[in-house]
Amino acid sequence: MNKRNPKIAVVLCLAFFVHLFTIHTIIHSFFSRSNVPYLSKYIPGIELFNRSNVFQKDPIPPSSQPKQINCDRSHRFYDLCTINGPTVLDPVSSTLYLSDPTISSTTVEKIRPYPRKWEKPVMAGIQEFTLISNSKSPVCQAQHKLPAIVFSAVGYTGNFFHDFNDGFIPLFITVNSVFPNNQDFILVISQARNWWISKYGDLLHTYSKHPIIIPENEASTHCFPSATLGLISHGYMTINPKLMANSQAFSHFHAFLDKAYNHGQNHPWKFNSPKPRPRLVLATRNGGVGRVISNQNQVKHLAEEIGFDVIVFEPAPQTPLRQAYALINSSHAMVGVHGAGLTHSLFLRPGVVFMQVVPIGADWLAEVCFANSARAMGLEYLEYRIGVEESSLTDKYDKNSLLIKDPATFRGKNWSSAVMDIYLKEQNLKLDLVRFREYLKEAYKKAKKFMEKEG
Repeated sequence: MNKRNPKIAVVLCLAFFVHLFTIHTIIHSFFSRSNVPYLSKYIPGIELFNRSNVFQKDPIPPSSQPKQINCDRSHRFYDLCTINGPTVLDPVSSTLYLSDPTISSTTVEKIRPYPRKWEKPVMAGIQEFTLISNSKSPVCQAQHKLPAIVFSAVGYTGNFFHDFNDGFIPLFITVNSVFPNNQDFILVISQARNWWISKYGDLLHTYSKHPIIIPENEASTHCFPSATLGLISHGYMTINPKLMANSQAFSHFHAFLDKAYNHGQNHPWKFNSPKPRPRLVLATRNGGVGRVISNQNQVKHLAEEIGFDVIVFEPAPQTPLRQAYALINSSHAMVGVHGAGLTHSLFLRPGVVFMQVVPIGADWLAEVCFANSARAMGLEYLEYRIGVEESSLTDKYDKNSLLIKDPATFRGKNWSSAVMDIYLKEQNLKLDLVRFREYLKEAYKKAKKFMEKEG
């Protein structure tokens, strides 16, 4: 693939997913404390803050470092603010105070702790926090011994790709940047919803075993020895070890997911055939969303004929992640059309085959959003780029037009909503079974070899 301007990659990857989340912009106005309760106090299996599980009277050892507020606003993706010193969070006003009676002047900073700061419509729905340094602060009502990391769980939350790209991967980077020596901390998650906390509870408690604090659920002030607001992002689905104090890479994040969902266990899975065969997970898309394989049943039968034990996987928001992890992590190959559901490839073991089917006009998106992370995790990455005759766009447009023959030229630098709809919503696929067979045969050889080696 030819190298392109990375700024365009950002625009393309954003455009691919933004059509799935228009509804988020509409419902942002309903995310206030007065309109909708964020979280019940109790969710089965999730430990949330309550007054009985906090050390309320234990003093915090004084820090030898200067007490101050610092904000780094030099990055395109995110802002990051830190309060180095005793911090009092007033959840009602979304304000954090640097508590120091010796301070003679007042410093005020503001931040929306979500790593898409260039995207103003989305950031408008992120709760803004105010940081104040002065000699007066509210009385501490709940004292914590550990520092806090504060971020928002709204924005594009709800799409599996964005939950990781804008949430859990930046959180991993932030934790390992701010606390490279494995220091303990407390998660303060603004605008978190019931379903989100419940779905990702295992992962959240792998970051921090301590009760999660949801500011919108609190009326009492909370005190910490220090606080970090915001999440550090290195770009789309990536971790740059050169920017990490402890040289953590994407492979370390992959191992972190294994810690959250595997706990060193094997995942026995019933085979559909008497004799064990390499297991292929066929990630599918339902009708009406675009990029559907119209001859999917034939593709499934073809893969079984070649030698795979095929399991069709159609991810849904209510799919338990532990269940999805068990299936995907125990497989030997995964195949699917480019889309948010392929984020489940994060659950594959190193050495497993991952084949991304790339529609017309989505080649660059496929590279930026999933191919790079697959290689970083040590997967056997394969790519099947469909031909003109395999795209449903030829039913509507001239197959000799630039729109089909040269999408990059047709699109230019403007990935407009109309162009996005053509390639990502109008387009379905009917795979050439003769051509696709050769790719599946290559995938089978690699998967068979992996199964014989790893089980």
